[in-house]
Amino acid sequence: MKRFFAILVIWLGAATAWMVLGSTLLVRSGEVSTALRDEVNQLWGAPIEQRPPEGTLSDPDSAGTTAAAAPSAPEPSPPAYRNGDPSDTRVPTSPATSVVALGTPARLSGSKLDVRLALEHRQKGLIWFPTYTVDFAADYRFENPEKGARELSVTIPLQETNALYEGFEVSSAGKPLRVDVNQGRAVFKDTLAAGASKTYSVKYRSRGTERWSYHLTAGTGRVDGFELNLDTDFTDVNFPSGTVSPSAHEVQGGGWHGTWKFSSLVASTPIGVELPQLLNPGPLASRITFFAPLSLLFFFFVVAILAAAQKRELHPLHYFFFSCAFFAFHLLFAYMVDHVSVGPAFAISAAVSVFLVVSYARLFVGYKFAFREMGLSQLMYLVLFSFTFFFDGYTGLSVTIGAIVTLFLVMQITGRKSWSELLGEKQPPAAHCAVPYRCGVAALERAEPAE
Repeated sequence: MKRFFAILVIWLGAATAWMVLGSTLLVRSGEVSTALRDEVNQLWGAPIEQRPPEGTLSDPDSAGTTAAAAPSAPEPSPPAYRNGDPSDTRVPTSPATSVVALGTPARLSGSKLDVRLALEHRQKGLIWFPTYTVDFAADYRFENPEKGARELSVTIPLQETNALYEGFEVSSAGKPLRVDVNQGRAVFKDTLAAGASKTYSVKYRSRGTERWSYHLTAGTGRVDGFELNLDTDFTDVNFPSGTVSPSAHEVQGGGWHGTWKFSSLVASTPIGVELPQLLNPGPLASRITFFAPLSLLFFFFVVAILAAAQKRELHPLHYFFFSCAFFAFHLLFAYMVDHVSVGPAFAISAAVSVFLVVSYARLFVGYKFAFREMGLSQLMYLVLFSFTFFFDGYTGLSVTIGAIVTLFLVMQITGRKSWSELLGEKQPPAAHCAVPYRCGVAALERAEPAE
């Protein structure tokens, strides 16, 4: 019993060491990722959220956006204090002012967009970030339902922070228009005849990270004659929750093509695409590290059963050095991924750990037991179980299958063994009956001498 308690203490100590190592990895890849993301956004641009243009129709003979002049007033009256108390130092109340709203919203009767995303992954620390270049081209059609000519003022919302727009241009019928850009808005003006409509083309190239989205309306509104064609140079396309799925999509060559087409739609959700993420070495190493105590527990259990079945005695210090060899795998992998890609770092770390266990075990259990029973057990419970983390969503199923297979093998190996003998328990002496008719049949059979 003391031996099992000593092995349990060793396992608990190793589990504590893994928790510390996993926590350091979380700090390096989790908390630091926010600062790294800010750095990437500053270098390459934030996630782009493009919004539709908004148009306003106004009388070309009006003063435009000037507010109505306030009527002249006589001498200013004393300020109106709250509750009529002059000692109250809070802000005095003032009469409400009115603003004259000029112009009416222009109807956006058609939108045809062509967008292309080009992906490039960039690494910062232990994190890979998906960055992209976007080529944006859109044709927007505005209408003037009034009986007279109106001045159309169109505002195109732009990103305000970490924004970069290359070749930004607005044109109509092939002729460029003057555009004023200020405080995250691009504004241009034109004149629409009575009952006329005109199409304006907007083009630019920009850069962003992680995702691209297009808002159909500002809030909940109606969209008419909308079509968006999106092309990517990657096929692993994901749509964020709360976005509109495409009307049609297909894989074309090494890329993906999707179409959102609506003749009339009332919506408040945007169109969005998440760019594919590479396997991040930091979070991967932390998940494998936190899983390590379960891996070591499986290994201890199987090795102890196999050693007892073959009458090979293992001391608790042997288990201590086994746990150190397991820990060496995670420690080496955690710091090697800073300098080597994930695949080679995993293979090298696994080979080092298996070599430590096998080369050590051969000294007291022999080559055959060390290579076959212990080496294969380590490959299964350390290497293969850790490798399942490369495939998101399959780790739990792999652990379950491994546990069932382990249970089956142990049951088959020990089914014909005497547990009392395996555990080193002393067998009770054969029963002897002084009065045979007072003994059971089994006792009588043991008491009778063999012929």
